[in-house]
Amino acid sequence: MKLSFSPASPFARKVRIAAIELGLIDKIEFVPETVVPGQANEKYSRVTPLKKLPVLMLDNGDVILDSYVIVEYLDELAGGGKLIPTSGAARWRVKSDHSMLQGMLDSMLLCRYEQMVRPEPLRWKAWGEDHWNRAWSGMARFENQSDMLSRPFDVSQIALTCVLGYADFRFADCGWRKAYPNLDAFQEKMLARPSVQISLPPAT
Repeated sequence: MKLSFSPASPFARKVRIAAIELGLIDKIEFVPETVVPGQANEKYSRVTPLKKLPVLMLDNGDVILDSYVIVEYLDELAGGGKLIPTSGAARWRVKSDHSMLQGMLDSMLLCRYEQMVRPEPLRWKAWGEDHWNRAWSGMARFENQSDMLSRPFDVSQIALTCVLGYADFRFADCGWRKAYPNLDAFQEKMLARPSVQISLPPAT
């Protein structure tokens, strides 16, 4: 299998953490890819018209899109039920938590593009603030969900780790650690896992 990825992508990081935790990391070839808003990438567009990272390309030519779907595929390949519960209330709780975290990452990425990529005269301050508030309010919700922060390791906890890691990486002065001490403790616990350390984004 081949995974298109960028070391800075929190979505690709989620897949990398999952692959390590599931014992599948050695079965995946990592293919660096550059996707920049406003810039064409015709080769990658033939892989996925959405030009989003990551994408998992199977040996038979099939392409699996979306970081969650890739993790779900890997979880099934590893026997199922390791990172995503297979049935019952726990399954829907984990999937719902993950959907919120995925949306938070989407909003944070849009904030990043608005601040760093969009030409300054075209920036929409209220739009950027609205997206940041979605991520910030999501952190506030998870700050008060003790079950989420303490249950056995799953895909939504991986996603939360990636959200907080992306906040450290791209929004270092946002103050989330001071505002949300329970999330701070959770993240420090996660950073003790080799999979989380190995997948840290580059320092620059």
